[in-house]
Amino acid sequence: MFSRRTEWKLTPNRFTQAQAELRAAGTEVLDLSISNPTRADLHYDDEAILQSLLQPGAMDYDPQPKGLLAARQSVARYYHDTHDAFGVDPESLILTTSTSEGYTYVFRLLCNPEDEVLVPKPSYPLFEFLADLQDVKLVPYPLIYDQGWQIDFPSLYKAVNHRTRAVVLVHPNNPTGSYASSAEMEGLNRFCAEYNLALIVDEVFLDYAHDGAARSSFVTNEDALTFTLSGLSKISGLPQMKVAWIATSGPEDRKTQALDRLEVIADTYLSMNAPVQLALPVLLEQRKNIQPLLLDRVRANLAELDRQLKHQKTCERLRVDGGWYVVLRVPALQPDEDLAIDLLHKVAVLAHPGHFYDFPADGYLVLSLITPVDDFREGVSRLLTVLND
Repeated sequence: MFSRRTEWKLTPNRFTQAQAELRAAGTEVLDLSISNPTRADLHYDDEAILQSLLQPGAMDYDPQPKGLLAARQSVARYYHDTHDAFGVDPESLILTTSTSEGYTYVFRLLCNPEDEVLVPKPSYPLFEFLADLQDVKLVPYPLIYDQGWQIDFPSLYKAVNHRTRAVVLVHPNNPTGSYASSAEMEGLNRFCAEYNLALIVDEVFLDYAHDGAARSSFVTNEDALTFTLSGLSKISGLPQMKVAWIATSGPEDRKTQALDRLEVIADTYLSMNAPVQLALPVLLEQRKNIQPLLLDRVRANLAELDRQLKHQKTCERLRVDGGWYVVLRVPALQPDEDLAIDLLHKVAVLAHPGHFYDFPADGYLVLSLITPVDDFREGVSRLLTVLND
């Protein structure tokens, strides 16, 4: 009765079951995996956010496939003001409810059933589900670590074939926190040009460089057909507002064809709602309030982690340049999932095992740097007690 594309294993895994057991027992767990900024004890400008949704224009239905022009203009201003990305044309932007929906549109645009898309490894675990739903095959290319993360270009060239349609880059990567260097950006453009591929760039964490320096966006990349994805979820710490976008750039003829087709896809769904589009200029401005708070939290927790790691030799944290997460390399004495379950049972600490993010081997935990500071300090202390036992 059901499609093959939804033949996922739907029973809870052992890690999820362990969490449920502790909750049922009333055990208070220190969550070092928090990803929801609205649950991270941050101060939002509630009045401005809520007031932005109370606009008379929300009572009018004006279906625009790409999204309302004023909303798209506010996104273009964001790139101009924040990333010196001059000349972002609002007509090159298509609003979506999430980056996940953005991936869906782009996969539909580029791929026939069983076509292939190259994705980084390790990276975001949702890709597999998005690809399954679009009948797309994911082929991983590795990121290698040597005093920092780099794209393994020889492996990228080995992975490409006649069914390959695009390369995904997460910039900065989740969870490694690594930005693509200028040399890597040039290398990806050459690779895409050589094999007639599109570039799909996920920039949701772009604004969260730990050193405070602005990083280059792909939003004006002209050397390859490029789809840059981002949204309010991370930029303004407002995942509940469900605003994201696709910015299309590249050679003019291909860009025009892509936008014409994407507009038809967007017109088919018309998923964006009027109140949040009308509120978008205000909601984007909220980044100026929330980003400093998040970056202060990230830096404080990273400093605390380094302080505690100084007193032991068992674990080390890998270099991280941006984003909300950090990778901890730990002794690979058991599968990462078993270790994560042990941490729950022994010290009531929740940390993500590396295999969630498709690390190539055991010996990795992923921690959230937006965890409230006191919880993070205590959670890391408990975690290291177990790992150094």
